[in-house]
Amino acid sequence: MRMMMIGSALLLGALPVAASAEPVLFISIDGLQPADVIEADKRGIDIPNLKRFITEGSYASGVKGVLPTVTYPSHATLVTGASPAKHGIIGNNSFDPMQINQGGWYWYGSDYKLPTLWDAAAKAGMTTANVHWPVSVDVKSIRWNIPQIWRTGHSDDAKLITLLSTPGLVQSLESELGAYAPGIDESIEGDENRGRFAVALITREKPDFTTVYLTALDHEQHGKGPDTPEAHAVLKRIDAIVGQLVSAQMKARPDTVIAVASDHGFSKVDTEINLYRAFIDEGLITLDDNGKIKSWEASPWNSGGSSAIVLARPNDAALAKRVQVLLEKLKADPKNRIAKVASAADIKTMGGNPVASYYVQFELNAYAGSFKGKDAPLVGPSGSKGTHGYFPTEPKMRSSFMMMGKGIAKGRNLGEIDMRAIAPTLAGILGVPLPDAELDAVK
Repeated sequence: MRMMMIGSALLLGALPVAASAEPVLFISIDGLQPADVIEADKRGIDIPNLKRFITEGSYASGVKGVLPTVTYPSHATLVTGASPAKHGIIGNNSFDPMQINQGGWYWYGSDYKLPTLWDAAAKAGMTTANVHWPVSVDVKSIRWNIPQIWRTGHSDDAKLITLLSTPGLVQSLESELGAYAPGIDESIEGDENRGRFAVALITREKPDFTTVYLTALDHEQHGKGPDTPEAHAVLKRIDAIVGQLVSAQMKARPDTVIAVASDHGFSKVDTEINLYRAFIDEGLITLDDNGKIKSWEASPWNSGGSSAIVLARPNDAALAKRVQVLLEKLKADPKNRIAKVASAADIKTMGGNPVASYYVQFELNAYAGSFKGKDAPLVGPSGSKGTHGYFPTEPKMRSSFMMMGKGIAKGRNLGEIDMRAIAPTLAGILGVPLPDAELDAVK
């Protein structure tokens, strides 16, 4: 049974009924904090195109996200309207306790357990397009698809993207625009490149539903920190991309609705907590003579500001107790910066990773470090200036949502909404059903 959304403001008739369904362009700006747009002038950020959504459209003061508040689970929620436990994308990276997958991510559409907005639109006879959206490889309902994927950054990655995109699409656009950016390229120049490809695709094909993902703001906030001049400078350049996308969409489909969302907020960080150190010392992870993982009884599955804890035998009560005691001991020491240890029941309530037996949330300014071998310390300095991935109850993890266009109320503050309400809201604009969404549309 679907849950009713509580506490959101009404759009007051802003959403069209199915009989007058409108095309939608859905833009994601990774790591965009609500205040960066709502309080742009106060923060000294020059983003005229995004500010249009505040004056000419409707916007959320904040969006409560999902567990974990990282890119891939959140983007899957944005197109399914469901929590990670239900849609199946439960982390950025697939679980890899033996560290053999070379950092592989949840790239593949086959991992979705629920229909997406692309599926719903295609089933209704609409055309769909995508540039770089997470978890979009081999989503067969996307008519024109350039998915996000990378491996090593080697030139062979270009062959991979070309092969996994709609046949002939990348080549035809490259003949006009030059080489498409590598998937591993998270720079603002990469975004500007992909923005040009999206503009050309929208102009040429005029899709009914289009998704476009921009990643450079997240990259800059990890590297330099949130709320920094460097992050603001990148956002200004992203704003120019948004302006180009909006212009192309309005020319191609004048009756359009354009939505902008982000996947999570951001926190500054200065400390890295290496749970692998504690699990190795406890004998829950064993290493071979070369310092590589040989076997595991329990393992962290990191998501930035939090870490799922997976047991090799989740029904082994003795193992579960052993891990629980270790986590409680770690939490009791303030230097380890652990704010909370969630139980399996807590995780289920939050709609998080159903494979996890525990979920560790770190204090703000600390995050989970990756496996670095046998000599890495438990607590060390951060290699990053900013991160996310904390529990969705953390206010700093609030993300953004705004939309403007045909039938959308102007200057309307929707208050705080739930991320799971965004996909059904867009489905309503498209005039298509999304019955597996957990919440009703924003109304």
